[in-house]
Amino acid sequence: MERTPATQTFPPVAEQLAAIRDGVLEIVGEDDLARKLERAARTGRPLVVKQGFDPTRPDLHLGHAVSLRKLRTFQELGHEVVFVVGDLTARVGDPTGRSEQRPPLSAAEVAANARTYTEQAFRILDPTRTRVEFNSRWLEPLRLPDILELTAKYTVARLLEREDFAQRYREGRPIAVVEFLYPLLQAYDSVALRADVEVGGADQRFNLLVGRDVQERYGQEPQVCVLLPLLRGTDGVRKMSKTFDNAVGLTEPPEEQYGKTMSIPDAVLDEWIELASGWPPAERARWREVARRDPYAAKRALAWQIVAQFHGPAAADRAAAHFDRVHRERAVPEAVPEVVVPAAELVDADGRVWLPRLLVRAGLAGSTSEAGRLLEEGAIAVDEERVTDRATRLPAPGTYLLRRGKRRFARVRLV
Repeated sequence: MERTPATQTFPPVAEQLAAIRDGVLEIVGEDDLARKLERAARTGRPLVVKQGFDPTRPDLHLGHAVSLRKLRTFQELGHEVVFVVGDLTARVGDPTGRSEQRPPLSAAEVAANARTYTEQAFRILDPTRTRVEFNSRWLEPLRLPDILELTAKYTVARLLEREDFAQRYREGRPIAVVEFLYPLLQAYDSVALRADVEVGGADQRFNLLVGRDVQERYGQEPQVCVLLPLLRGTDGVRKMSKTFDNAVGLTEPPEEQYGKTMSIPDAVLDEWIELASGWPPAERARWREVARRDPYAAKRALAWQIVAQFHGPAAADRAAAHFDRVHRERAVPEAVPEVVVPAAELVDADGRVWLPRLLVRAGLAGSTSEAGRLLEEGAIAVDEERVTDRATRLPAPGTYLLRRGKRRFARVRLV
């Protein structure tokens, strides 16, 4: 795949390196990066910087934003960013960190998830400086001889050095051949794009290094790997992931983003300031110092900043005011979603409605079993009175203010 000729001017190499190093965990091939930057300065040709995002879920979150901001740094330095939507690799499934094979996704599921990926990414990336590529464009046309050539570029012994594969092999857990193909297909993305740099989270180190090796075996200059720390989620324990229900989505409503940020444990506040705030280094250092004296004040500033990044300052102000009304003043929000339900659809013979069923209808629980669990955990209130009995039934008709947790409300009218 030929690069489009380009002429570009760049900041001094030392300045570029300092900006790229900021917040980075590791740069594999840092000397190579310096040489590539020097060559770009001489030729006026920007580096090709890629990152792949497999649309296994429909939403991007603050964990993804860590590397998206680094891609934005490369754009601001004058380089070309390629946002790779892994529509074909998503159908294989990244085995990173897995103890078993991922369930395969259909082409329709992948397409549905990918539909809004670029729109979400452009909340951080400059769309005028971003090339969006779907890796099915070069992976689907590969013929069997091409795939055989690709598999000959790497050995099973090297793949088994990978920690998750090695552990599964030791424990006698199955490893499907298609899982071995995943890092090779991701590496072929770098070959197809002639990538100079690939950006990824620390958990992607093995995959990015395979790309570096495979490029060289195709006669290309190996890419530099820029590895970033993983952001722990709102639970303060596991990496941010929709799977773990600890993520803050880039397109979530401002009130949700603000409230979720305020819920993070103080133990990860420094980490969130560093990775999620988007503040420049001096500002991050200032708020880390504030966090040591007054974690609550630092958390409020961080929550405001996160909302402002994705929804604007006015929305951040409104989210902060909403938080104060609901949490500090223990008041009901001004705008509560209202659900009108014909009582005949839910009512029992004695004219009452089973509360778990009503919570599902109001959108506050995904199933009656989840609703029952939430009740027993004390997470549900009716008319601001906590209810813990999953057998609770409410008279109908009637109007009820339902609350899940601290932030989610619904007003249900049974008519």
